[in-house]
Amino acid sequence: MSRPDAPTPLHRRSQFRRLRPAALAAALAAVLLGTLGTATDTHAKTSGPAPSTCPPRLLDTARCYSGQDANGAHYTMAVPSDWNGSLVVHAHGGPDLGDASDPARSADDLERWAVMVDEGYAWAGSAYRRGGYGTRMAAADTENVRRLFVKEFGTPRRTYVHGQSWGGNVAAKVAETYGARPGVYDGALLTSGVLGGGSRGYDHRVDLRVVYQYYCRNHPRPSEPQYPLWQGLRADSTMTAAGLRSRLQECTGYASPPADRTAMQQRNLDDILAVTRIPERAIESHLRFATFTFRDIVASRLDGRNAFGNPGVKYSGSHDDKALNAGVERFSPDPTARRDLSYDSDLTGRVPIPVLTLHAIDDPTAFVEHEAAYRATLRGAGRESHLVQTFTTETEHSALSDSEYANSLSTLDTWARTGNKPTPLSTARSCAAFDERYGSGCFYTPDFRPEPYATRIRPRPGGLSWPAMTAAQEKAWSRVDGVGIAP
Repeated sequence: MSRPDAPTPLHRRSQFRRLRPAALAAALAAVLLGTLGTATDTHAKTSGPAPSTCPPRLLDTARCYSGQDANGAHYTMAVPSDWNGSLVVHAHGGPDLGDASDPARSADDLERWAVMVDEGYAWAGSAYRRGGYGTRMAAADTENVRRLFVKEFGTPRRTYVHGQSWGGNVAAKVAETYGARPGVYDGALLTSGVLGGGSRGYDHRVDLRVVYQYYCRNHPRPSEPQYPLWQGLRADSTMTAAGLRSRLQECTGYASPPADRTAMQQRNLDDILAVTRIPERAIESHLRFATFTFRDIVASRLDGRNAFGNPGVKYSGSHDDKALNAGVERFSPDPTARRDLSYDSDLTGRVPIPVLTLHAIDDPTAFVEHEAAYRATLRGAGRESHLVQTFTTETEHSALSDSEYANSLSTLDTWARTGNKPTPLSTARSCAAFDERYGSGCFYTPDFRPEPYATRIRPRPGGLSWPAMTAAQEKAWSRVDGVGIAP
């Protein structure tokens, strides 16, 4: 997910929120088209795709290109020598934090998913125009890199959008926003996806933030300036990821063998893990998100407003639940902040194209119950027939088996070309042929079905119905001046 290894600089408030209503409407329309860069002079000049060095795996089998679009987003493209005529447009995870687009990010992603180019598909990925949260912004930048590819190389035979982690949320937003246009996208592959949306998908991290502070009292320390925990971290703090790890270690001994922990550290760790249902191996990454990315969302994207809450949540599993519930910090979201986060990242389920998902059952970062939320979202929108979900016994989040990625892409392509909908069982069976080439294993469990989202993430009031944002709400909110998160 996010990788804040240094103090995260605060983003300047976007000029977007200071526009007059007419100009704001025009700018919002530009965002949806991925062309906001033409409306401001703050972005880098456009550079078309220029030849660049391919990752070692593709040096002899593909031509690679890089550039920067009108919005300042760096991008990378690859065209295999034996191109099958189709394109994969990739949406990366994160979000990474920082003011500017990272030119290395899309190149790194091409290296990670080179298997798709090995399979004969062209590949295009955007690093997005800036770091920080913004699902619609990332979706617009993903659509824009597709357009740049078409302009340079012509219209592909078929185009698939792929998203990993938070990129799964971005790719799902791409499918909803642009998928209805004929010939634009033919299918979506969502892997390890954060598919619960922003308004509900981070509630377990809200719980971690407050439960951690109840037990540890060091984030902030009593001697430091105090702030409401929904901020993640106060805006002017210079804390680094290393500093956060030090405090987590101080309180829980999480990085030490159990025999080296004090009795108090072990009890703190046991209580935090039991209450939040977060795996021990992932507690540091979740707390990092609940610190640095929450600060980005609140301070830089929502003008200091709170989109998170835990009213009425009953925490359980600790050695003293009564004391925990009496002492844990409580807060309610600002309705406008909640609306803006929901509009930006929640999904309506109105997908008009085939969607195939792949998710490790023991994913420690994007819990597999996100898939239950996504199925409920499509069911609520009457689009469940567009969805096939597959699950594996893997225990990773950031990368799954190359054999499975190749198999998933082939399965989606066959579905889009023929109209014959696959099943989890047929998908599992077809993987063996790809594993003969890649040898990374096929770990499907065709009969697995995730439990409802609320069995893993404690629901807030009204949080049991899906979609979290209906198509009618999205349409109504889109008419509100300044709604959402500015690019």
